[in-house]
Formats: sequence, C-alpha cells, structure tokens
Amino acid sequence: MLKSGLKRLLGRTGFDIVRSIDNRGGVDDFLPFEPTMRAARSAGMSVGDYLDEVMNGTPGATQSTIDELRGLGVFAAGPKTVLEIGPGSGRYLEKTLKECTPDRYEIYETAKPWADYLVETFRVVAQPTAGGDLGATPDDSVDLVQAHKVFNTVTFLVAARYFFEMARVTRPGGRIVFDAMTETCLDPVTVRDWAAKGGPGHDSYPAALPRQACVDLFGHLGCGLEASFTAPLGFASTEVLVFTKGV
Repeated sequence: MLKSGLKRLLGRTGFDIVRSIDNRGGVDDFLPFEPTMRAARSAGMSVGDYLDEVMNGTPGATQSTIDELRGLGVFAAGPKTVLEIGPGSGRYLEKTLKECTPDRYEIYETAKPWADYLVETFRVVAQPTAGGDLGATPDDSVDLVQAHKVFNTVTFLVAARYFFEMARVTRPGGRIVFDAMTETCLDPVTVRDWAAKGGPGHDSYPAALPRQACVDLFGHLGCGLEASFTAPLGFASTEVLVFTKGV
C-alpha cells in the first residue's frame, strides 16, 4: 500500500509534481534538485522510491533492474571500482552500494546540485565533466561501468562517444551495463503511445538507439554482449544491455 504521505501527495498534485515540461535538457532541468527533495520528504519516501512510484508510476522499477543484474552475477565478483554516468538522483547508485562495496565509486554528473548531494551522501568521487567524455578516468581501470536512463535522453552520436569511452576505461574482464531504447522497446503500439503522450518539450527525448549498432560497436571494441533484459520506463520500457570486456 502507498504510504499516507504519498496518498496525500498524489491526491493533491498527481504524478508530475516536480517534472519540468522541458524534456530537452539534462537532469538539472528535467529533475530540479530542491523541489524533488522537498516532494520526496513530503511523501515520506527516499528520493529513489519517490521517482519510481510517484514521478514514473513504476514502483520497484529500480530494484527490479538491480535484481536482474544480481542474477546475472554482475556484483558477484565484488567490483572494486565502479563508474556511473549520469547518476542523477542516485537511485541506482544507492542500490548498487547495497550489492557491493567498491573501494572507489566515480560519477560523471553534469547537474552540480545532484553531484554535490551524491558526494556528501555516499562519499563517491565526482569527476569533472561537460557531458561528453570520461577524461578523468584512466584506461583499463574500472570493474563496472554503468549508466541507467541516460542514453534514452541523448542523441546517437553523444551516446556513441560515451560508448567508446566506456570501453576504454573498463578493465579486461570488467562489465559495462546500460539501457537504451532499442527496437525491442518500439513496437507499433508503443510508438503510437509515445507520439500521443510525449507532450510539449519532447524533442530528443525519448531517443532510440539501434540495438545491432550498439552490439557491433562494442564487439569492435572488444566487448561481447553477455545478456539483455527489458526494464520499465513509465508506460514503456528500455532494454538493458550487459557487456563483458575481453581479457
């Protein structure tokens, strides 16, 4: 059952309490820090649960992705270095830290209020970024590189540039995890729903990525597709791809 605070919140405001109508910007536009934190506190929920249950209408979505990754053994090797691109509110970061205890957790987050919050709350390392590369991280140095709900918000070439960087920084034997809106998630009914429900401001979001192009590119970079599964994205879904870098 929804908590009483959440019931009051939903009854008063509906799902879109803090979401900006400008979906073309980054998390700092789409997910403003102070209003989101206030809304989560008002609902008596963690920020991650608030985003899943209230803003996205998908209770447990973040945890379900983590559960799938656990089942695939992504955390079993005990990654000592983790890097996350665009952690935003930290909902996947927080749950990742419940699955493993890395010595170092790097984040590349362009929204400074969220980055500062994550550093203070989880003692992660915020690397300098302009949203284009992983330049502060050495080659072959990371056990697990991940990005969640990032590459459905950027253009193909932005995503591709990150893909090159993700392969570069991952150590041999390490994992690369990210989700993308591939053709697996774009059946005709879903495309119709996106077209009908997108609303004002939807331009580059949601951005589709060709699955085979992603798989082929990572294969060219020495990273083989290990597994994939779909994850909720509001009324639709994205596909989570798990790659392993060759030894």
